[in-house]
Amino acid sequence: MKSEIHKNKKLNKNNMNKTNKIIYWASTSLLSALLLMSAGMYVFNNEMVQGLFTSFGYPTYIIYPLAVLKIAAVIVLLSQKQSNIKEWAYSALFFEFILAFFAHVMINDGEQMASIIAMVLLLVSYFFGKKIFTSKIV
Repeated sequence: MKSEIHKNKKLNKNNMNKTNKIIYWASTSLLSALLLMSAGMYVFNNEMVQGLFTSFGYPTYIIYPLAVLKIAAVIVLLSQKQSNIKEWAYSALFFEFILAFFAHVMINDGEQMASIIAMVLLLVSYFFGKKIFTSKIV
């Protein structure tokens, strides 16, 4: 009887771990796609992005460095299990999305939904990544 209970607990834990991995990889993949599309827009549609940055009051010289950093963040998020550099990438993206949200709110253009979606994906990816990479399977 005790062996059956132990097997059921182990099966439930394995199923939860699989669910956590699916949620983690789905959110991380969607976040990465969003970041890559954003970086692509910064590079390939630079004139429009320069207009947006000017309306936000941001200097336009930060557009290309931001594009490079977004691509670097995607590489780190997809390649690192759990490390300090991944923590730094998550925190940098957190502040970027907060600033993007408030920039859109301040100029009242109604375009803040992308930053909200990005923030939700970021938080889901972060917390489920913590569950996956720091949990020990018994």
